[in-house]
Amino acid sequence: MSIAVSVLLASGVVLVGVVLLLSPGRPRAYLNDTGNPLPGSISEKIHVDINGVEQGMFIKGKDASKPVLLYLHGGMPDYFLTERYPTGLDEDFVVVWWEQRGSGLSFSPDMAPESLTAEQVVADTLALTDYLRERFGQDKIYLMGHSGGTFIGIQAAAHAPEKYRSYIAVAQMSYQLRSEQLAHDYMLERYRASGNADMARKLEAAPVGDSVPLPDAYSSVRDVAMHELGIGTTHEMRSIVTGLLLESFRSPEYTLGEKIGMWRGKVFSGTRLWNTELATDLTKKVTRLDVPVYFIHGELDYTVSYLLAKSYFEQLEAPVKGFYTFTKSAHSPLFEEPKRMREIMQADVLAGASGLADPSEED
Repeated sequence: MSIAVSVLLASGVVLVGVVLLLSPGRPRAYLNDTGNPLPGSISEKIHVDINGVEQGMFIKGKDASKPVLLYLHGGMPDYFLTERYPTGLDEDFVVVWWEQRGSGLSFSPDMAPESLTAEQVVADTLALTDYLRERFGQDKIYLMGHSGGTFIGIQAAAHAPEKYRSYIAVAQMSYQLRSEQLAHDYMLERYRASGNADMARKLEAAPVGDSVPLPDAYSSVRDVAMHELGIGTTHEMRSIVTGLLLESFRSPEYTLGEKIGMWRGKVFSGTRLWNTELATDLTKKVTRLDVPVYFIHGELDYTVSYLLAKSYFEQLEAPVKGFYTFTKSAHSPLFEEPKRMREIMQADVLAGASGLADPSEED
């Protein structure tokens, strides 16, 4: 027994040592052909006081004079995924990967839970926008939301359109409670068809009704089922552990403490905003945007319903708008089909056009 305990302790020490070696916590610089920092590039990990709370972010761009793109993550920060899934956005933009109040680099166990509301995160978005406009000398910047970040982003763009060149939604939320009902029914049908009686029974015992919060029995199986069926974070990602947890701990740009804080923050912040997102029907709350609007959505996505997003897009009023179906993607087209994403950003978003968008129903 003592030998076994010693082996386990030694293994634990080795594991911690490996993780520490993988966690220097410094953002990677852009290098030229001679191995020196690329002139004019920017690669920072900084903290900024936003409405009285220190909040962290990565700022990455191969040319610091390019337009600024503020990225709003969903349930947890996903900058670490760019290690495995490079987006190429830093070629054309200065990308600000902000880790919002209560999340990732901005997590603090001392934060008052009541300070984390959707209204507060919208206010933080607008305050950070002003900081970026001033710092980079740009009258307007681009705003991109992903998943839960679209819940915040579309409200920020509606509140202060004069601050933004356009709003880009990746997996736009509409009425998330209805989305969960559709996801539940789809997953149940898939498991029944495949003969997975165990998962089918679990979903049968956890129907999603018309009230919030969601049943605990459904929440406990939701993420596992979505990833098993290829309708979660990416179509190819089959496990949260290997696809997200281990990937986050492999990232060299976070310290070990920041990596632990990332997952603590997911529990802290995600549960507080989630019920608000579920209960809010954005199709009634935001009906018009006075900036160009671009909806990017994976056809295989059931984490946030593709069909509901498309319906919302059709009724949303905007001076320019485009909907883009990514047929090979689930919830994260910017990571799953980065080449097409970048083409859209270059040809349509930067030009204020919609030439690459799906044909409209009228067409």
